Amino acid sequence: MSDLLDDPLPGQNMPEFTVSEIAGEVKRTLEGTFGRIRVRGEVGRVFKARSGHLYYDVKDDRNVLACTTWKGQIAGLSVVPEEGLEVVITGRLTAFGAQSKYNMNVDEVAVAGQGALMALLEKRKKQLEAEGLFAPERKRPLPYLPQIIGVVTSPSGAVIRDILHRLRNRFPRKVLIWPVAVQGNACAPEVTRAIEGFNALTPGGALPRPDLIIVARGGGSIEDLWGFNEESVARAAAESEIPLISAVGHETDTTLIDYVSDQRAPTPTAAAELAVPVRLDLLAWTGEQGARLSRAASDAVQRRAQRLADLARALPRPDALLDGPRQRLDQSTERLPNALIRGVQNRRVKLLDMSAHLRPATLRGIVETRRDRWTNLSSRLSTRPLQREITTRTDHLQRLSERLNAAQSLRIDRLRQQLNATDRLRETLSYKATLERGYAVVRAEGNVVTRKAQAEKHAALQIEFADGQIDTGGSAPKPKSKTNPKGAPPSQGSLF
Repeated sequence: MSDLLDDPLPGQNMPEFTVSEIAGEVKRTLEGTFGRIRVRGEVGRVFKARSGHLYYDVKDDRNVLACTTWKGQIAGLSVVPEEGLEVVITGRLTAFGAQSKYNMNVDEVAVAGQGALMALLEKRKKQLEAEGLFAPERKRPLPYLPQIIGVVTSPSGAVIRDILHRLRNRFPRKVLIWPVAVQGNACAPEVTRAIEGFNALTPGGALPRPDLIIVARGGGSIEDLWGFNEESVARAAAESEIPLISAVGHETDTTLIDYVSDQRAPTPTAAAELAVPVRLDLLAWTGEQGARLSRAASDAVQRRAQRLADLARALPRPDALLDGPRQRLDQSTERLPNALIRGVQNRRVKLLDMSAHLRPATLRGIVETRRDRWTNLSSRLSTRPLQREITTRTDHLQRLSERLNAAQSLRIDRLRQQLNATDRLRETLSYKATLERGYAVVRAEGNVVTRKAQAEKHAALQIEFADGQIDTGGSAPKPKSKTNPKGAPPSQGSLF
């Protein structure tokens, strides 16, 4: 009984917890005690898991705080943690019982101080420069006179009014405005979407694609302009297929988008001046160039006209150029009738020589002679083979004779046609054809008269026309025997 009434050993009356119970109690204690807190420190190791969650450390000179930002929270961060960056993080402390660790779930990250911002900016600048995004050869030339200009800015600020006013004064153009937040956490994603959205438009579509983009904002502190230093904005500007002008802040303000843009303007008003020329200046320049073109064309025509006149004076007279060919034509005209006659005679002799060998009587004599020889031989040979051979050869000889007669007739017809054609050519080229064209031949005492002085010496003249001849001044003597009996033409000067 005494054992039952004895006091228990020290500590035996304490409650027992399971491992999960104690882990849950620690988690509730941490979350209930601290709630939502802000912690300042330097970002250490940064790791992004395949799931998209972001794990990193925030440390000071003695301790390390493990931090987690879930995949869905990353898009809301104004600054993505980078190793070595001094930040102020905001979130809730929690515990992870599976590993007996505590960490902080971070949903907001801010850079701690302007010096840290400048260090982060310099780091990003070096990274993008190493990738070649600042290279001059990547920058596209601005269109001289864009039809449509896209402006990425706040629709309620003075920036858009300055740009529209300057465009209206210089050269009115169509303007598409993509409204965005120009500072705060929403600035970087909205500007990125605006640049990508303008590039995604279809040229010539219902909402036309701009020929030029202006990203503009007024001046401000580095914190106000920080959205234009985000890597997403810089990469969107660098990948833009449309030429882009950055006009962020005042002339002394520099952001990452200024380095990757195709042209940087010190102010939004200056961006509008870079976008379009002055219309009046362009009209004046066009008029001046037109006047210069007209003067140049007129001077060129005058110079070429003078050059043509100089060359014309150096050329010979047209009559002088034709003297030599005209003389050769006269000589050829005189030689042509005799040449035609000789040609016809030569072909007639050749035809007679050929026809002498192709007479049918000669062929018949040869056939008869050979038929007699075959008849004599047939008396000594077997009659049937010889008769067949004779029949075959007779038929063959008959065919050859027919072909020879046809060829001879065809040859004679062809030569007769050539002879007729040559004779027609002779008639065409004779002086008779010239008389048919209205000319006449004047003769005196049988000789051809070619000069007025010769005609005046004779009292009687004989004039030959195409349809006959007449005598003037008395009875004309008969032509002398030296006149060409075959109608050879007189010299060129006897026709009128």
